[in-house]
Amino acid sequence: MMRSLPVIQPESPRDGRKPPWLKVRAPGGPNYMRLKHRMREWNLHSVCEEARCPNIGECWEDATATFMILGDVCTRHCGYCAIAHGRPTWEDREEPERIGRAIGELGLEYVVITSVNRDDLADGGAGHWAETLRAAHRHAPRCRVEALIPDFQGSAASLGTVLAARPAILNHNTETVPRLYKVARHGGRYARALELFRRARELAPAIPTKSGIILGLGEERDELLATLRDLREVGVSILTLGQYLRPSAQHLPVARYYHPDEFAELAALGRGLGFSHVEAGPLVRSSYHAKRQADAVQPHA
Repeated sequence: MMRSLPVIQPESPRDGRKPPWLKVRAPGGPNYMRLKHRMREWNLHSVCEEARCPNIGECWEDATATFMILGDVCTRHCGYCAIAHGRPTWEDREEPERIGRAIGELGLEYVVITSVNRDDLADGGAGHWAETLRAAHRHAPRCRVEALIPDFQGSAASLGTVLAARPAILNHNTETVPRLYKVARHGGRYARALELFRRARELAPAIPTKSGIILGLGEERDELLATLRDLREVGVSILTLGQYLRPSAQHLPVARYYHPDEFAELAALGRGLGFSHVEAGPLVRSSYHAKRQADAVQPHA
């Protein structure tokens, strides 16, 4: 039987101040500076920078990064996201090879590739996705590559194109509960996210699937647990849960801060529902400890 969450007084935002458990060390170590230089040198984008991830210092010091393809302008305007939105004009046919070479030269064993939404493209960028995955496999055959994909507006053909390029993990972030999609995920559909996982299980049952949710947008406990059950029903095996941090005054406000003990209890509930691995904590993001998450469902020799 699953345990219920303990009654913990929620930490509400006060004057924009964050609770003490959200403090992180400013980045600046030698590996961080080396990766930052390489990103500029190779004209590569990282979601670590674009989304202002609080773990960038820790991950880059560990020579781990999440590459973002298809430019840095998203066709959607989600209420929680720091990535720029608008009408993209960016197209770089050489990017897949550059990313493949970068992964090989850096000697990485595990990388995450993600992208902005490109609803302006007929296939949502799926062809570019597949080329990037194949280039990574070619230049770094021992490196596992996780694909953190958009929903491709529900296109089964685009999803199939990405799966055919054999990512090690297929990741798509659900982000929040169904009720909040209208205010938080402009252009997104909750049912479409679930359908993506159903199709992935049918098309490539050997590829594990993963999803992430950010907490603190105003979700209720029963809504959150219902969403976790939905994700298990469609076969998601890896779950990430992290705290929403407001990027600017123009973004959705933080409804509440979750205590670390609540994240620990939610992780236990997730495991009780059958997730193979749950990464939960105030600073957890989808790519945080991604290699460890993958090892939980797909040990690597």
